[in-house]
Amino acid sequence: MNDREKLKASVEQWENTTVARITSRFPERKDPFTSSSGYEIQRAYTPLDIDGFDYHEDLGLPGEYPYTRGVQPTMYRGRFWTMRQYAGFASAEESNERYKYLLQQGQTGLSVAFDLPTQIGYDSDHPLSQGEVGKVGVAIDSLADMEILFDGIPLDKVSTSMTINAPAAVLLAMYIAVAEKQGVTPDKLNGTIQNDILKEYIARGTYIFPPKPSMRLITNTFEYCSKEVPDWNTISISGYHIREAGSTAAQEIAFTIADGIAYVEAAIDAGLNVDDFAPRLSFFFNSHNDLFEEIAKFRAARRLWAKIMKERFKATNPKSMMLRFHTQTAGSMLTAQQPDNNIIRVTLQALAAVLGGTQSLHTNSRDEALALPTEDAVRIALRTQQIIAYESGAGDTIDPLAGSYYIESITNEMEKMAEDYLQRIDDLGGAVVAIEQGYIQQEIQNSAYDWQKEIEDGKRVVIGVNRFTMEEESPKGLLKVDPRVGEMQEEKIRALKEKRDNEEVESTLQALKEAAATEENLMPLILNAVKAYATLGEICGVLREVFGEYQASITI
Repeated sequence: MNDREKLKASVEQWENTTVARITSRFPERKDPFTSSSGYEIQRAYTPLDIDGFDYHEDLGLPGEYPYTRGVQPTMYRGRFWTMRQYAGFASAEESNERYKYLLQQGQTGLSVAFDLPTQIGYDSDHPLSQGEVGKVGVAIDSLADMEILFDGIPLDKVSTSMTINAPAAVLLAMYIAVAEKQGVTPDKLNGTIQNDILKEYIARGTYIFPPKPSMRLITNTFEYCSKEVPDWNTISISGYHIREAGSTAAQEIAFTIADGIAYVEAAIDAGLNVDDFAPRLSFFFNSHNDLFEEIAKFRAARRLWAKIMKERFKATNPKSMMLRFHTQTAGSMLTAQQPDNNIIRVTLQALAAVLGGTQSLHTNSRDEALALPTEDAVRIALRTQQIIAYESGAGDTIDPLAGSYYIESITNEMEKMAEDYLQRIDDLGGAVVAIEQGYIQQEIQNSAYDWQKEIEDGKRVVIGVNRFTMEEESPKGLLKVDPRVGEMQEEKIRALKEKRDNEEVESTLQALKEAAATEENLMPLILNAVKAYATLGEICGVLREVFGEYQASITI
């Protein structure tokens, strides 16, 4: 049997197994799909559809190893990606209103933005929190705030992503506790915590503890959730912030996957079986301006991760080899000048994510270079996704650009460049060592410098910034966070501490402190403290006493 005959047999088998899935998962989109001109659109196109076209062994079929063409055999023929708009500001009450508004507008998943004090484990009444409460996300000081945040939102009916890293275990515990109060058991929960501390050392800086105890908290959540919260994605390994810091597309793949390798190794070293936790690993990528490079980036990342999991870590469960990812359009590409131009930028970036096979997507709002988005701006951002989904035809066939000479060439090039970086990181001793030595940070800084210099020299055009500029009036109608939100949060904390059982709080915190000095899994103890209404700052404070705080080395 030659390659073409083998492919024909594979396609026939694949076709036979996908029809039922498409019909059952998304009954309103039954086959056959037809274009506006009336011709039938195939589920996916292969070399068999073009006479004389060469067979690509590493391309495969959608939902099959090495997953170049997508992790699901149906992709958007079965159902669209999750439309998950990132939101959160000021108080839990105000953010709850925004979530309900977005759900009413057709959003299909929640994504929580936390304020800076929450991200670094401080309560709103801590001196370092002054001026930052509720500014870049919602302030969550205790389970009481989390209850308000999800009031009226049934947690067994929505998928929730929480962008939280250093204190991720604490916020996950709060989410589990809120669900239990709603009568929803942990095994019914679906969502993601970012929980990616390595990229904090690389690109963002919202770390608390040194690498070793931080990795312990991550593997503790892997182990706990594999048994108690099986449908939860226990980490979202993030290239987004690496790209926002100035990396190239190839560096984004390489450094993200290097972090992923480090997490897998840490979990295995902690005694976990790779196929017990790897199916719940997920990724988070940026979608930048170069349409075709971004599409190729997503395809190359999928293929590279599949090979690493199969060949390096000997995973046998196909789900362990699938790189499932959320995408956010590039915040660093938004401009304060001519902000309406950002709508076009975001549309192209979102299209790249869809053509690249993302599992969920956030589209940035036009005014985010100036302030937190208004309701009007966030609605346009959501409508962008909905128009791509329902009107563009981009999801009518699986992996529509497969077989393009250009796409396949740069997919291969992306994979090779990422592999070269991974080899260098391995030679240094892995991602943690490469971070500690400043290698990854320096590579990103060099790329960011080159990009900015090209803009300043006029070699790279940014519309409205260095080409086609115009005089503009000061922007109006921007969202402003109530400056009293910090005072209101402080009052909430005072009232909470007066009402709760403080002896129980002290008992749970002492138990957590003692366990932190051992090798015990800390998730159950964190959950106990959360349920007693210990605050985020109190829980992280106890862990700071045992683990210490990370001090970054400066690379110039």
